[in-house]
Amino acid sequence: MKIPFMDLKAQYLALKSEIDAAIADCLDNSAFVQGKRVAAFENEFAAYLGVGRAVGCGNGTDAIYLALRGLGFGPGDEVIVPGNTFIATAEAVTMTGAAPVFCDVDPVTNNMGPEQAAQKITQRTKALLPVHLYGYPADLEGLRRLADKHGIKLVSDSAQAHGARINGRDVAELSDASCYSFYPGKNLGAMGDAGAVATNDEALGERMAMIRNHGRKDKYVHDFEGVNMRLDEIQAAVLRVKLAHLESWTRTRVALAEAYLRELSGIGDLRLPYTDPSRRAVYHLFVVETARRDQLREFLAAKGISTGIHYPVCLPLQPAYAHMNLSPRDFTVCTEKAGRILSLPMFPEMTAEQQDGVTGAIKEFFGG
Repeated sequence: MKIPFMDLKAQYLALKSEIDAAIADCLDNSAFVQGKRVAAFENEFAAYLGVGRAVGCGNGTDAIYLALRGLGFGPGDEVIVPGNTFIATAEAVTMTGAAPVFCDVDPVTNNMGPEQAAQKITQRTKALLPVHLYGYPADLEGLRRLADKHGIKLVSDSAQAHGARINGRDVAELSDASCYSFYPGKNLGAMGDAGAVATNDEALGERMAMIRNHGRKDKYVHDFEGVNMRLDEIQAAVLRVKLAHLESWTRTRVALAEAYLRELSGIGDLRLPYTDPSRRAVYHLFVVETARRDQLREFLAAKGISTGIHYPVCLPLQPAYAHMNLSPRDFTVCTEKAGRILSLPMFPEMTAEQQDGVTGAIKEFFGG
């Protein structure tokens, strides 16, 4: 039995009539860019997160850029970024003219923590940019205390954390701005690139909305030079359909994660994801660790089971940042985990039979 890492086609088929109708409505009305469907989605997504404003944009990288530029960061400024993340987190910092400063991550949660971030703060630091990696919330309460102590901002990269919560509050509520990707494979995915940034700061929300639309409110009046990072109407229409199902999908992801945790506990040298009852992880990915990662991945592949590695190279050690002359010794946790982490299949349409196939194969590999 072949088991995919995720199954986007299954999700589409389950919602085919709704999605097709939403797209047809856009085509029938020649509605393509920054219209009423975008506005409706922004309102609905903000309500889902429990914040005052959401600003749709072209993708998750745009979202981080809009947040940082909207806060006024640029050349000479520094933003602290965790070493274990996708390059988009750091790219968006560089896009503003500011400099990304990498820190190691907490060995338990895989996220930037206050201890790691505090070591990198300088007089030029303007913001902390934690990533809620794999859908597990970073310690925003501790990071907020650190940010307030130094008079800096807290911006969340929530690309993998739609609906993640801490003590019942969405991560968007606990950040100055929270940035989302709707890349097709995300928990809430469009049918192409799309993104949004959420905030409770109305002035920041208005400024970000202007930046993404050429620095304007009115069609031919530009208050400043902005950029073109608008959200398409078709993507917004699709996202509105899917948003209505997001909470159900999240509950399914949590149930799948609980089954993985139950079935794989005590198997070989597997280290399973950390859990905390005060945190609601949304399990964009279910990531295990083992010293035999590559052998296990090959074994699963031979059985038709797809897996992933997020991420195989510690970001500060990528060729793109060779000019920074960073050393693996400065990122011991990230570097170690890069050789141990393995992402197992995780998607809301996953069947019990498919999951049993994954856990059964892992037990077979470890002889358990």
